[in-house]
Amino acid sequence: MSASVLPDQVLLATQRAARAGFTMSCHPDTGRLLAVLAAAVPRGGRVLELGTGTGVGTAWLTHGLGSRTDVEVRTVEIDPATAKLAAACPWPDWVQLVAGDAVEVTRRSGTFDLIFADAQGGKWDGLDTTIAALRPGAQLLVDDMTPGEFADDVHARKTREVRARLLDHPDLASVEITWSTGLILSTRRHR
Repeated sequence: MSASVLPDQVLLATQRAARAGFTMSCHPDTGRLLAVLAAAVPRGGRVLELGTGTGVGTAWLTHGLGSRTDVEVRTVEIDPATAKLAAACPWPDWVQLVAGDAVEVTRRSGTFDLIFADAQGGKWDGLDTTIAALRPGAQLLVDDMTPGEFADDVHARKTREVRARLLDHPDLASVEITWSTGLILSTRRHR
């Protein structure tokens, strides 16, 4: 598949976003990385997405998992109307869409092998809860970290805080990737 061609499920979610005027979907480059990370989730693994939107990131995750049925994907959207748009898609049985607060859902959902933090909840607010939900060896992908993309001073400040917390966290090995929308990829150390 060429870089410009989107998998069917991703294309459908992208079209839903366009029809709804939803502009905060997962960037295609970030999505391709998500698919690669999802493909590496161990057997019986768990994936958490914070910020479902219309399901673009979720579609990349399911694309990466392919025909596997041994992985649970839980995705959380705080806005009920947007969550309803994502739920309109025929997801595999192992995908669970949750309408609610990402930090609260993360707090009560156990641990995960891969977390994609694509919303303020769990990234700007509750980052420690997100980090605590990583199993040893698990990965956390945070997007929208590019300084040139800041919407306002609050966004700039929050992004600096997230960057410092992830890059300096003693339980994480992290790398900043100046690509796509600006990414930080972290792995929880084994202790």
